Amino acid sequence: MRRLLLLATLLSFSLGCGVVPSPEEEATDAAREAARKVGERLYGQSPRTAEEIGRSAAAIDGVEVLRLTGTSTRDKDGVDVVVRTSGSAYEGWLAPEEVTVRRCFTVRVSRTSEWGEDPRDVDCPDSPPLAFAPPPEPPRLPYEELRARLPRVPEGGRVDEAEVRRALAGLDLHPAIRSEVKTEGGQVGVPLSVKGNGVDAQDCVLARVGPGDTEVWVPPRMQRMPGEGGCFVAAALAPQPQ
Repeated sequence: MRRLLLLATLLSFSLGCGVVPSPEEEATDAAREAARKVGERLYGQSPRTAEEIGRSAAAIDGVEVLRLTGTSTRDKDGVDVVVRTSGSAYEGWLAPEEVTVRRCFTVRVSRTSEWGEDPRDVDCPDSPPLAFAPPPEPPRLPYEELRARLPRVPEGGRVDEAEVRRALAGLDLHPAIRSEVKTEGGQVGVPLSVKGNGVDAQDCVLARVGPGDTEVWVPPRMQRMPGEGGCFVAAALAPQPQ
């Protein structure tokens, strides 16, 4: 009986050891998780070029971009990014040694990508990491100039949208600065903005011209984050609480 119990214990221990992943497998899982987080950082619905996506991925600590397939997220298949990440695990009990691996994965970025989508394991390309030039500096938004040129309408007066448009035209805006003018409820709203990267807060200035009240302001950072709607003409006409 004692012998049977001993055999059963040894068999149980042996089976248990069989399902424990090796340190290299654990390290690979950690590298895969790092690649999955890259996909989360790149996730978004705003249109982006492959270069913009690659530059954003390469800026993440511990990530190398080795290949880009596709041209833009506007395309049906989007952009595939091959990234190399690393992961670590420990081997041994009394004096554990760190095991580190470097693995490559494909992260898909498209309009149909899902949040937390699992990356695909791939062989690392036999080529050096891609290098990306820094993005061009966005043009400065003419905050003070806009404040100085917008008309002041007295209490009880009527706002002339054409006059607001002439004030904007007089600023000779940089082509990369987007503007809009809309009249609603006796007021004219104006947003000025530059294209964001889909991740960080967008640069924008809002203005509203109404009888007895002309305002120019920069929305709080949270309202300028992607998807928050703080840089559109609706936010100029009806400011969100700060």
